[in-house]
Amino acid sequence: MLPPDAEPFASGRDADVYSLDDQWVLRRYRDGHPVRDEADFMRWVGKHGFPVPVVERVDGADMVIERLDGPTLADAAIAGDVGPVEVGELHADLHRRLHAIPPPSGTPGLVVMHGDLHPYNVILTGDGPSVIDWRDATEGPAEFDVAMTAIIFAQVALDPAFAELSPLLQEALRTYLAHSIDPTPQLPSALAKRGRNPTLTKEELALLPAQDQLIRSLL
Repeated sequence: MLPPDAEPFASGRDADVYSLDDQWVLRRYRDGHPVRDEADFMRWVGKHGFPVPVVERVDGADMVIERLDGPTLADAAIAGDVGPVEVGELHADLHRRLHAIPPPSGTPGLVVMHGDLHPYNVILTGDGPSVIDWRDATEGPAEFDVAMTAIIFAQVALDPAFAELSPLLQEALRTYLAHSIDPTPQLPSALAKRGRNPTLTKEELALLPAQDQLIRSLL
């Protein structure tokens, strides 16, 4: 799909994004991870009205998706264009909308979980927010999905590298939890899964107990 000398215009921890034209981009996992399941979840929630990029086609680790124009929610928040309360409320609203969608299996008590909802995975387009990076999408309890997002907020809030942003991140987390279902029943399982994330550094893993304490203190 790409010429051999193609250069990505955006990169995450495990994927690169290449421009194809003014309508489509190609997202490729560097480890060759297949994208079929991820694309299926994106198409499923998109069919039910949830804001996701349109999936044009998939091939192995490559997925051609709709190009989204706009900043990430994280970049908008850092620039001061979006406040921490709005960040928290938006995440809670996106999760409520997502968890209202019936899971593909139809299993009672389960929802579609994004598994990695955070401000860098929300693009603020002219038509509203759109959620990207569905690699961790699966079916499970809504409380687990809420717990994972809370853990990610807490991780950055407690990271010394982001000390100047900590008050804003804690306010966003407090607001998110106030507008979400109680994640406590699934918090231990979510922390355990986070601890198995191969992309986390030793320093990030060491913060997990403190993240647990912070989340519980804000509930």
